[in-house]
Amino acid sequence: MLFKFVNNLKIRWKMTVVVLPLVLIPIFVVGTVVGWIAYRQAHLGITQTSMDDLDHLAAFTVDLLDAHNSQFQVYQQDRKTTTEHELKSLTNLAYNLVESQDRLLRNGEIDLASAQEVARTTLKRVQVGESGYIYTMTTSGELKVHIAQEGENIYGETDEDGRPFIRAMCTAAQNAAEGELLTIVYPWRNAELGDTTPRQKMVVYRYFKPWDWIIATGSYLDETYENPKAEQESFAKLKDRIKAKKVGKTGYIYAMDRKGTLTIHPEAEGENIFASKDSNGTPFIKNMCKRREGWIRYPWKNPGETEPRRKIVRYIYYQPWDWIVAVSSYEDEFYSETNQIKNRILGSLGIISFIVAIISILMVFLAAKFLSDPIRHMTSVIRNVRRGQFNEQMKISSRDELGELAVTFNRMTRNLNRNRELEVNLAQQGKMASLGILSSGVAHEINNPLGVILGYAGYLENKLDPEDPNYHFIHEIKRESKRCKKIVQDLLSYARTPQPEFAETDFNKLLDQIVNFAANHTDMHGIRIVKKFADDLPALTIDGDQIRQVAINLILNAGAAMSEGGVLKVSTFQEGEFVVASFVDTGSGIDEADLEHIFEPFYTTKDRGTGLGLAITKQIIEQHHGTIEMSSQLNQGTSVTVRLPLVREEF
Repeated sequence: MLFKFVNNLKIRWKMTVVVLPLVLIPIFVVGTVVGWIAYRQAHLGITQTSMDDLDHLAAFTVDLLDAHNSQFQVYQQDRKTTTEHELKSLTNLAYNLVESQDRLLRNGEIDLASAQEVARTTLKRVQVGESGYIYTMTTSGELKVHIAQEGENIYGETDEDGRPFIRAMCTAAQNAAEGELLTIVYPWRNAELGDTTPRQKMVVYRYFKPWDWIIATGSYLDETYENPKAEQESFAKLKDRIKAKKVGKTGYIYAMDRKGTLTIHPEAEGENIFASKDSNGTPFIKNMCKRREGWIRYPWKNPGETEPRRKIVRYIYYQPWDWIVAVSSYEDEFYSETNQIKNRILGSLGIISFIVAIISILMVFLAAKFLSDPIRHMTSVIRNVRRGQFNEQMKISSRDELGELAVTFNRMTRNLNRNRELEVNLAQQGKMASLGILSSGVAHEINNPLGVILGYAGYLENKLDPEDPNYHFIHEIKRESKRCKKIVQDLLSYARTPQPEFAETDFNKLLDQIVNFAANHTDMHGIRIVKKFADDLPALTIDGDQIRQVAINLILNAGAAMSEGGVLKVSTFQEGEFVVASFVDTGSGIDEADLEHIFEPFYTTKDRGTGLGLAITKQIIEQHHGTIEMSSQLNQGTSVTVRLPLVREEF
């Protein structure tokens, strides 16, 4: 009975009834077992875990101190390298400035004195660091640009070690490769800046041979890479970070030197606690300073507490600063964590089980939805196809068996739809054949009265004076009769397109004649025709009259699309086994929806037209075993490409 009930359910409910117990029962069993084991293991391992945490925190604090120490040890060297790069960049900029002035000099735009004055004025404005600057001198030591000693000769200057550094710079500059940057570091004491001891000065220089200038940028290194204030600020931030770290509820991290002076402490920083004793009178700080590294347990009673509590401390010696880094915590806080875990496990197990049950139900429903929704969609599509809607397609959202079924079904409906379209096309072809026969008969019957109307209209037009009010009506009768006759001729042409009479033809010459003829048509006024015919184009076997009809039709269509004027480009070229004629205009273009039907009979986008011109054109091209393609964009133009085979195959 139960099996029959489940079997009659929808897929979604079947999965819920079958899968849900398989999910919930293991969850309840596993949750209970894991909770019990977690409680037991928490009680046994919490002490060791907490001690590991203290050890890790102590090691981490030492690492922070060591990272800070290492950072500022390498800071000066890093800044020295950075300073050298900056001085090189400034030297290159100064060199480029001098070079640009020399270029103006060589072009005759300025004289040498003006060029050097511009360079001198600009370079003296540049300040490097607090007291650095850019200067230039000749290879004989004469200062050409300098903020204080311009014009003096310093070739014999020596640094604080007695080394003739200017002479060394001049010699190295003359021997350097073109564009090479040179660097020199020397001790220098500048009394004007208040220096009492020599400081290291770095100079980067480059030789500009056309002016015999050594362009140099100098700066004191201590002005750029020594920054004690930054180090102090960084260390203060490090201490705040360490003091802010809590260990458990009331534990903390602190550091002291070997004499017991607190160097880092949340509350008593700077105090000396070397003589401190625990609740039993043991001098535990003295023991820590003596042993330097290890573990220590001692009873400690804080103000306001009635009984001492046991405290555990992990301490590590940091040799570079002769510091002892300690991490302390109360042991009872370890076991409070165990009690909290017990309560949380018992309370959370029920909540988690309930939440997991809800989530499991939702997941089962979601899984059932993934399976049932595609099946329902397939059922809906099948019903629509059964009603005759063969364009319906199944959505393919997966690659499983349902996806494969959807692909197969879509292929089947496409085949059915294609067969249906073939039937419609065959019926349409039969209608068009009947229409062709009917059009031929009607055209013959209409041509005779049209001829009479045109004859009498022409006779009356010649008899009437152009100023006569009736002259306009006779002219309209004549014009509309000619239009009717043209429609009849188009119907006859489409219904009974004559078989082409092929002959070897110079395609370029034929197309040139057609373009010259069509250029004089009233629809082509204000339109510029550009001809671009390929040389040595092989002769084609075509019906010249029919191809002339094709070309004139395409050219006049382009002209009608450029009523405000434009450009028509007519070109020919060979493409493999075909000769291609291209007609590209800059007219109003054709909408994409119209482009799909443009070669269909009686389909036209013009206000006045039969829609047979392009249909006849396509018919003629296909009789020549060629192809015609059209592409267009609104307000940009239209391109028509006609391909005619070099060798016409007989079928």
